[in-house]
Amino acid sequence: MRNPVSVDGRTLDIAGVEAVARHGAGVTLESTARKKVAEARRVVKHILDSGEVVYGINTGFGKLAEVRISSDQLEQLQLNLLRSHACGVGDPFAEDVVRAMLLLRANVLATGHAGCRPLVVERILELLEAGVHPVVPSQGSVGASGDLAPLAHLALVLVGEGEAIVNGERLDGGEALVGAGFEPLHLEAKEGLALINGTQASAAVGALAIADARRLLDAVDVICALTLDAMAGTDAAFDPAVHAARPHPGQGVSAARLLDLLVGSDIRESHRECGRVQDAYSLRCSPQVHGAGRDALEHAHRVLEIELNSATDNPMVFPEGRLISGGNFHGAPIAAVFDYLAATLTDVASISERRLARMVDTALSGLPRFLSPDAGLNSGFMMVQVSAAALVSECKTLAHPASVDSIPTSAGQEDHVSMSTWAARKLARVVELTQLVIGMEYLAAVQALEFQRPLLTSPALEIAASRLREKVPRLEEDRFMASDIAAAAALVPTLGSLAD
Repeated sequence: MRNPVSVDGRTLDIAGVEAVARHGAGVTLESTARKKVAEARRVVKHILDSGEVVYGINTGFGKLAEVRISSDQLEQLQLNLLRSHACGVGDPFAEDVVRAMLLLRANVLATGHAGCRPLVVERILELLEAGVHPVVPSQGSVGASGDLAPLAHLALVLVGEGEAIVNGERLDGGEALVGAGFEPLHLEAKEGLALINGTQASAAVGALAIADARRLLDAVDVICALTLDAMAGTDAAFDPAVHAARPHPGQGVSAARLLDLLVGSDIRESHRECGRVQDAYSLRCSPQVHGAGRDALEHAHRVLEIELNSATDNPMVFPEGRLISGGNFHGAPIAAVFDYLAATLTDVASISERRLARMVDTALSGLPRFLSPDAGLNSGFMMVQVSAAALVSECKTLAHPASVDSIPTSAGQEDHVSMSTWAARKLARVVELTQLVIGMEYLAAVQALEFQRPLLTSPALEIAASRLREKVPRLEEDRFMASDIAAAAALVPTLGSLAD
């Protein structure tokens, strides 16, 4: 458990998002941020008092921006906005995603450009602390005027409507609020719009996927090294001179990790003078492929942390009294990097599956057929490779970019959209499938390694092998393997530190 995460609109990072979303870290609204929120609210109140007509404050929304709303209808307007925009469909987002959405929405409001009262930010954080998690359908956003539908579902619980899950029980939003000791909020002018303009559904899914992807990209070097040693491969291609000549940062990191992981391997030393010049691409080019994933990850990480602390409302409120209609809610910047990372992770899954395929092919590996001590009567790892191939094919379809798509909405007013939410959801699924594929390689690599006994691999890789064997016994004859795959995949995120 890390220290409470400060909501200030400036310093939130992906680690903080994960700490709150998955590990129950506390949250606090920073005092300076609270003052900025209050200052922006005074700007809105001044406009209301002056009678000036300003979009988003006393007008309709989107294509209805030219419709003026009377002052006695402004509170109803906020409620109508949330109700009408809560049109999400499909399976609800997981609890960790919803917690991340609550945190990110509060942090965006804390930038001081939305014009809501500090009370609104505080109530979001109170719901988060109380474990009141709105039911937010995962489909229905085009990522343009923000994630309007998901954020409307999120916000409805604040006013005592919609649905929420509390301690695993699905409740009416009002019942959930009362049970947690809160009264429904009565939203004032601009506050309904302030709650739904932004990319926080996309960013929440993407932030957690990026956190998971980092662990996978650390682990895949370890599992690749296991595979290489199990097949008596050479570490020559990981020589620092090779990678200094093509200095992509991620490539150099992966090559160095692979080289270090093989230090102390008796298997490697046993065939150092065998005369083998080079291995197949799936082994020899692993630093290049893993490294491309690392570089994409770093770029996505940098872009998303900018997004986490960006004002994405519209219109935006500025301290000097100006309200400016802009387009910061458009998800293009994050949609593009989600697509980029999904594509590179698909390549990581693909090369992992190719290493697995080599291990089960006796003509390529020199190991027993399908890694079975008694092939023929037993099929061994035959179908493990088939399943991995199926998952890689699924990743390839998911890697088709969402960010190049657009479809006009809102009677043509919102005529170019980002599809950032779909890009984030696809990325999250690619991460899940990649973890499974890498887990399958891990399962096979440890089995293959044991055909090299009594020779040992390096100390670090022996730890990786023993961790698996604590959960999964060696395959001597055919058995139910779905649980083996699940156990191996669950261990994958824990392996990266073995290369540190």
